[in-house]
Amino acid sequence: MKNILYLSSLIFFISCTNKLKVDLLVKNATIYTVNENFDLAEAFVIKDGKVEEVGRLQDLEKKYEFSETYDANHQTIIPGIIDAHAHLMYLGTSLQQVDLTGTNSYQEVLKRVLDFQKKNKTTYLIGRGWDQNDWEIKKFPTKKELDSLFPNLPVSLERIDGHAMIANTKALNLANINSKTKVPGGKVMLMEGEPSGILIDTPMQLVWNTYPKKDKSFYIKALKDAENKCLSLGLTTIDEAGTDRSTIALMDSLQKTGDMVLRIYAMITKDKKDLNYFLTKGIVKTDRMHVRSVKIWADGSLGSRGAAMREHYSDQDGHHGTMITGEKELDSMAEIIAKAGYQMNTHAIGDSANSSVLRVYAESLKNIKDPRWRVEHAQIVTPKDFNYFSRKIIPSIQPTHATSDMYWVKDRIGSDRMEGSYSYKTLLGKSGLVALGTDFPIETVNPMLTFYAAITRKDLKDYPEKGFRMEEGLSREETLKGMTIWAAYSNFEENEKGSIEKGKLADFIVLDHNIMTVPPKEIPTIKVVANFINGKMVFDRSTSNY
Repeated sequence: MKNILYLSSLIFFISCTNKLKVDLLVKNATIYTVNENFDLAEAFVIKDGKVEEVGRLQDLEKKYEFSETYDANHQTIIPGIIDAHAHLMYLGTSLQQVDLTGTNSYQEVLKRVLDFQKKNKTTYLIGRGWDQNDWEIKKFPTKKELDSLFPNLPVSLERIDGHAMIANTKALNLANINSKTKVPGGKVMLMEGEPSGILIDTPMQLVWNTYPKKDKSFYIKALKDAENKCLSLGLTTIDEAGTDRSTIALMDSLQKTGDMVLRIYAMITKDKKDLNYFLTKGIVKTDRMHVRSVKIWADGSLGSRGAAMREHYSDQDGHHGTMITGEKELDSMAEIIAKAGYQMNTHAIGDSANSSVLRVYAESLKNIKDPRWRVEHAQIVTPKDFNYFSRKIIPSIQPTHATSDMYWVKDRIGSDRMEGSYSYKTLLGKSGLVALGTDFPIETVNPMLTFYAAITRKDLKDYPEKGFRMEEGLSREETLKGMTIWAAYSNFEENEKGSIEKGKLADFIVLDHNIMTVPPKEIPTIKVVANFINGKMVFDRSTSNY
């Protein structure tokens, strides 16, 4: 009997010692792997920051010895969300300024500005987030009221899309802007022969140049505040859509010291010094930083009538918007970027801008096998131009733009052009994939709203009843892919992230409800329970203030 007991103990000991050691077992979950077959799983194990195996809990427990266990308590797990178009630093700096989002009138804007200044006593009042399309009087404001309230204090308030600004006289004077100021790619709006205070696109840079210089600590705080918000909402990778070398260097340094955990796919701007540095250096890739793309702005925004349209705006006769980067320059930039082996990601809103970008792309990419160049937004596209989209030319789109703009877009562009507007299903059909993002802080950070807008084509008011151009809605599976594996593909990262599979980075999030099965109206209220990057928990709702 003793021999039998000894033998049994020996067998148990040997079986235990033969188990493979891993760092973490994740169990008791409905796991959407987003692999090729869109398989479900019940558990997976992690080693050295990567997924070691996905499968049945019983099988994994037999095979592995794990240092830690995470019990998901029968909740839902999906791959970490990749925001394919966002502005992390812009969000961070915005969090340090007057928040003007959701204001229903210019008077409310002024009140928030007054309240902020009373509390903070700044030497330069900066804010963002107003949208005249949400006001009863849908006209651009003027500097008159700002001048009256702040005659000796410069004030600059950016529109929500970042393509327009209202500045008072003090700010305009500091920037040397007057009635004769001309800046290619934008406009100084005049009233009775003098600047009204409204600047569209490129002239805004003149005002930005006069902002008080901030020290390094300001930008670190801005990034950390923005990161904390993103982590709480399930984001694990941010496509930083237009940034400079110094910001990339700051992010990289914070990542290397462990003070920043978000992964960044950085698109550099066309600043000559930055271009020369990165295009000469080649692709930059670390565990958390990836630089291989250039962000170009072809035109402005639809909300500020800066988007470049073939025919004049339906609500402003004779006005066509503005090309920030003309087709000739687009062509020369494309040549430079292609030669360096970089990806070109171009902001294009209006049908004229999209047409120019797509023609340049098609010509430039004839002999390039796998460029994955992106059109950022692709909002208003002439129907025949959809044929340009393919695996070579990828649409990078933001579903909440459709549900934000739907109240006024028909008045702005007319019924005929609506056929090619916010056509996400059509874009998917042509390209085979779509990369989905939020475009925060222009829109809300929360990717659950991206998911909701994509499948319902409604806003949080449940409007419109039958959805906005519902034929262009995406399925839940398509939407989840667009926020994970397709976004990863658009970043040349599909082999390392975007799904929960063996060998991929262990970036995943835990949700309190099943995003694939809950009634659509409940999707916006889904909360992130936990966020894991490299197999390490970077957000825990039970201990967070978010």
